[in-house]
Amino acid sequence: MILVTKPFLPPIDEYQQYVQGIWQRQWLTNNGPLVNELELKLKEYLDVPHLLFLTNGTIALQIAIKALELQGEIITTPFSYVATTSSIVWEGCKPVFVDIDKDTLNIDPTKIEAAITDNTSAILATHVFGNPCDIDAIDAIAKKHNLKVIYDAAHCFGTKYKGKSVFAHGDISTVSFHATKLFHTTEGGAVFTNDSELLKKMAFMRNFGHNGPDDFAEIGINGKNSEFHAAMGLVNLKYIDQILAKRKAISLYYDKALQNLRVKHIKINSDVEFNYAYYPIVFDNEKDTLEYIEILNAHWIYPRRYFYPSLTSLKYVGEQNATLGDSISKRVICLPVYHTLSNEEIDFIARILLRKQNN
Repeated sequence: MILVTKPFLPPIDEYQQYVQGIWQRQWLTNNGPLVNELELKLKEYLDVPHLLFLTNGTIALQIAIKALELQGEIITTPFSYVATTSSIVWEGCKPVFVDIDKDTLNIDPTKIEAAITDNTSAILATHVFGNPCDIDAIDAIAKKHNLKVIYDAAHCFGTKYKGKSVFAHGDISTVSFHATKLFHTTEGGAVFTNDSELLKKMAFMRNFGHNGPDDFAEIGINGKNSEFHAAMGLVNLKYIDQILAKRKAISLYYDKALQNLRVKHIKINSDVEFNYAYYPIVFDNEKDTLEYIEILNAHWIYPRRYFYPSLTSLKYVGEQNATLGDSISKRVICLPVYHTLSNEEIDFIARILLRKQNN
């Protein structure tokens, strides 16, 4: 069986060494020493000034929206995971969808200004599959119209834009450290900002607003993460360069094996150092997509329709249209990518796809 992904797991003895320390200290959560160590090492590795380790990537989005005190309408993409949109609605705002670019599958900045109204407070853009948006264009629009910018960078660990971590952009960037992600802490996420005061505000928010045992500086939520999750992150961080190199090798091997398959691939900006977190392919129509999935499944290969369905179909967003985003969501799949995927398995996947095409 070849699944769409498998979590990277480090040598168990390395993780157990951290667990033994947790047992000795009996400090399991509430901003423990491993959480602090992970935050420091992540800042150093990513070369970013500020970050907070959180429960998950969805809490990261919710805290970002709350910390920026957003109200009214937030312009966003219809082609993302549901958490991007549900977080907007959860925080009492209205998502306004702007269609995507046909090549990058990210929000199309040339269509953003037409969606701005007097009620617009921010742009929440997803770097789809770890492929950065047109950051310069989005930031210029935001400055022109005095809007805040949140980047949902859930897939972006290791991605750089113009030589800097993609997390260094926007008012706030968020990331997921879920087990399926390239870098994971089993469950987890983070927020990034260049604004020290905004970071302080979010730090209060992730811990119920506590400013000491008897004072509360902000409205808060339980967004903390545990020592056990931090331990997994600390071990995995030792292997991150190896993980990134393996992902790149897998993607390049797919490129060669599938060079004769009639599908579309996403376009990566020349200013980007890509992390190869996913391997999406786009078919001509939904019928072909479903037929290719069926034949792969028949051979115990399980790609994923990611992202499907389009977020315009959500019951709680009102009637909205995004012609290209809706179409792409019906025609895209992500092929298996994980650290232990072999070239022989990629060849097997490629043979099945090409045989189906040529029959």
